[in-house]
Amino acid sequence: MTSKVICIVLGGGQGSRLYPLTASRSKPAVPIAGKYRLVDIPISNCLHSGITRIYVLTQFNSASLNKHIKNTYHFSSFSEAFVDILAAEQTPTSGSWFQGTADAVRQSLHHLAVHEFDYVLILSGDQLYQMDFEEMINRHISTNAGISIATIPVHVNDVPGFGILKTDENNVITAFVEKPKSGFDQLTSDVSDEMKAQGREYLASMGIYIFNRKLLYDLLQGNERTDFGKEIIPQSIHQHKVISFQYEGYWTDIGTISSFFDANLGLTDEIPQFNLFDKNFIFTRARMLPPSKVSGTLVEKSIIADGCIINASHVIRSIVGVRARIGLNTHIENCYLMGSDNYQTLEQIKEAEENGVPIMGIGERCTIKNAIIDKNTYIGNDVQINCGDPLEDGDFPTHTVKDGIVVVKKRAVILNGTVI
Repeated sequence: MTSKVICIVLGGGQGSRLYPLTASRSKPAVPIAGKYRLVDIPISNCLHSGITRIYVLTQFNSASLNKHIKNTYHFSSFSEAFVDILAAEQTPTSGSWFQGTADAVRQSLHHLAVHEFDYVLILSGDQLYQMDFEEMINRHISTNAGISIATIPVHVNDVPGFGILKTDENNVITAFVEKPKSGFDQLTSDVSDEMKAQGREYLASMGIYIFNRKLLYDLLQGNERTDFGKEIIPQSIHQHKVISFQYEGYWTDIGTISSFFDANLGLTDEIPQFNLFDKNFIFTRARMLPPSKVSGTLVEKSIIADGCIINASHVIRSIVGVRARIGLNTHIENCYLMGSDNYQTLEQIKEAEENGVPIMGIGERCTIKNAIIDKNTYIGNDVQINCGDPLEDGDFPTHTVKDGIVVVKKRAVILNGTVI
């Protein structure tokens, strides 16, 4: 049935909660796990599920995402498969940018019209999970639903952060409340015994929807409703058959610096909840990089991507991204180093050293803890980052502090001996 499905991945808005990682790139283009981009997650789930016609909607800082999509997703000339970007655009019928999730899909419907499909799968571009969409689609069809919503059981403490659904014995959604703050005792739903044992008896929307084609067009055309979670879904549950597809695997919404940081470092666990080492691997750009070279370094519970040159003394519970360079006697702990887009030549390195300026990467005798180091940064020798008392939140020229995590900005230069 997946041949009758077309997918739309929502690229998100300005991504202000992920700043400064979104200062020059859209949320789906943010690097994750050392070598991937966030957008690779929903696209990989689609491809493993047999869904090969995918549009990615974006409007902020889309150049990096465009480049990644262009360099990554290539299909046979004899195939109808594609992954294409649909950036917000001015047209004779719309002169405004996307005003919300539903408005983004509404403004893109004319691009879908040239394809044959019966169902539209709508996904978010900033979530980490592995799901077989084919099972969800088959359930949608077998129950004769108009709309299907993927849901995940959550604890009562998490309820105020989600759109909460209530279902009947047939998994039909009977109520939907967007981020309830109180009075949600009556919103519990039937969940598995395992979920009950964990106290997860509320069903939260995962922001993953399946719509019948005609119904989607009817709901979006001729009105000004702009958001699925706040308007389209709540207003549809009493007029159409809306069912819940309950998912009990690992899923996290990467909307903040702390959630992004935790999700990445969670990948270093002995048995991570999100398994990179699985048959349903993540598709991404194929880089022609050399293997990583590690000299005299104690590496513990860490992930090291391709093309790195590591001379550190310790790398502990950290992710080291592509082309990263770490100097002698440096200590890295609980960090995500995104790496670099290119190597410096030996001539450039020599010139920088002669002039006493940092070279690309992390210098010698540094100690860096609880930090995200964005791409193409120049961190000098004897630099200390987040090694003392807890830091207060704030935004500075070279870095941002959020929830105790230091985020060194893309292309920042941190001079020798700096203490942050």
